Amino acid sequence: MNKVLLFSLTASLFLLGCGSSKSASTTTTTTQSSNTYSNISSSAYWQQHVDYKMEIDIDVNNYQYQGKQTLIYTNNSPDVLNKVFYHLFFNAFQPGSQMDARLQSIEDPDGRMMTSSGGEKVSKISTLKPNEIGYINVTSLKQNRSFVKHETVGTVLEVTLNKAIQPGESVAFDMVFNAQVPLQIRRSGRNNAEGVALSMTQWYPKLSEYDFEGWHAYPYIAREFHGVWGDFDLKLTIDKNYVVGGTGYLQPNPVINGNKKTLHFKAPNVHDFTWAADPDYIHDSMQVPNGPMLHFYYKNNLPAENLKHWKDLQPKTVEMMQYFSENVGKYPYDQYSVIQGGDGGMEYAMCTLITGKRNFGSLIGVTAHELAHTWFQFLLATNEAKHEWMDEGFTSYISDHAMDEINNKNSDNPAAGAYRGYNYLATTAGLERPQTTHADRYTTNTAYSISAYNKGSVFLSQLGYVIGEDNLKKTLKQYFTDWAFKHPTPNNFIRVAEKVSGLELEWYLTDWTMTTNTIDYGVKSIEGKTVVLMRIGEMPMPIDLEVVYTDGSTESLYIPLQMMRGEKPTTATIIKDWAWAYPTYSFDAKKAVKSVEIDAKNLMADIDKANNKK
Repeated sequence: MNKVLLFSLTASLFLLGCGSSKSASTTTTTTQSSNTYSNISSSAYWQQHVDYKMEIDIDVNNYQYQGKQTLIYTNNSPDVLNKVFYHLFFNAFQPGSQMDARLQSIEDPDGRMMTSSGGEKVSKISTLKPNEIGYINVTSLKQNRSFVKHETVGTVLEVTLNKAIQPGESVAFDMVFNAQVPLQIRRSGRNNAEGVALSMTQWYPKLSEYDFEGWHAYPYIAREFHGVWGDFDLKLTIDKNYVVGGTGYLQPNPVINGNKKTLHFKAPNVHDFTWAADPDYIHDSMQVPNGPMLHFYYKNNLPAENLKHWKDLQPKTVEMMQYFSENVGKYPYDQYSVIQGGDGGMEYAMCTLITGKRNFGSLIGVTAHELAHTWFQFLLATNEAKHEWMDEGFTSYISDHAMDEINNKNSDNPAAGAYRGYNYLATTAGLERPQTTHADRYTTNTAYSISAYNKGSVFLSQLGYVIGEDNLKKTLKQYFTDWAFKHPTPNNFIRVAEKVSGLELEWYLTDWTMTTNTIDYGVKSIEGKTVVLMRIGEMPMPIDLEVVYTDGSTESLYIPLQMMRGEKPTTATIIKDWAWAYPTYSFDAKKAVKSVEIDAKNLMADIDKANNKK
């Protein structure tokens, strides 16, 4: 792991990667908020809907499976659609794929995906043999019972429709496909490093999302996902000695046929479906009071110490679930599963896959992060390819605060590590890119990681400094109320914060996420009662100022930022506002000043603290 990622637990979690299910009463239509803060108009927002029915028969000896898929796609957009696109993620795990090429060209490739060959580091994908690669091969596709033209282009299936899909129209697509599970290299696959047989993530032909920006048929190169909300119905045929856990509710009465069984899962109102299977899984469960049933799947051949960790994890996960439900929004499904599998830690619908051979602190920390993703990405389903900082950063922020409370640390700033990580990013020449950079297009994994996890976390923590901590807490809850089961954008979030706080915040979203402008304020001079402050960085901020007078008394002052058009709730003395364009600001205190300090609580991401006090 790159040493810069050790600034905080959240920074390291990018190497671990980074699920959701409810009763059918949950809807995917836009709802009206009854509070005084915001009101989303159903005419201003729409989203597509897809219902999947799949029958899968997998051979656990050669890791190949046959699939039938029927989906009903509803075009809720105002647009006529002449094409549709599917993701075929497993095709990335083939020599010569874009994922393979990126591993070989990026400056700091993911170490888990590299191996030594002839004394050099090469992509593991490049070494895969035909029986080790992944693929999804679509052999038949029909639109409303008529064969339709389709072409596989890397990890995307391009479909030219026989008849355009009109606004408001629902269309049936019937597909037959076969596939092979790749050797575990990244997130998905067979026989991972800890011996888990099947980590089945992004394993089926998945319809691409179409929204107000158009199609998002991204190739699978490295990062994460974006999916269409809908209901899943899966019948999975597998060897009868395999234990299966994942997304959805297992229906009663599995069908046994010889050495195989067919399990039937239903998952209402999710945007993905994941499962994992192994013949050696232990399956435990624990009920969250007034909440979901938690399930834990982990291998029975783990070392005794790790087996104990998995037992001890269970009541802690109950606490985590309660914390997130209280501080963001109530978990809306009836179950959640923590499953040993994958290649680190990664969130999915109603579940997470994490590696199991960890010390207890790591096991708790990764579980907290991945569980928090249920809110920030699986319920508040941002487009992770475009706004990765909204899911990774918000998740890092809330999981750091959860761990601080659950472990009784009482830190002054649970996100302090994220601030240190961001400072490294912002002060290292040539490293930082705007957070509007597509997740696949960062020049280094390090820059992506710190930007998504650390800078994304600081966005929230620092927003508390700007609008007040109570307003930040209200904003998170209101954001969940307004945007759960939808696809919110950065502007949707900042508009909630504006309505809650009553402040103008466009400047904050613009400078922090769309530029690499930095914050740097300093104390220029103190002469008697006159204090002069200076703005050195390009990003504006309001100022919290601690003043010590020559008589030994102290006072807290607050300098509003003019473009905010208001002030945060504060007990400090409010003095005249500061218009951004002026590089200096002076004021006369009520008596002679001994010293002043800008942002004594270190909640502002000022890149040079040395000049903050005089």
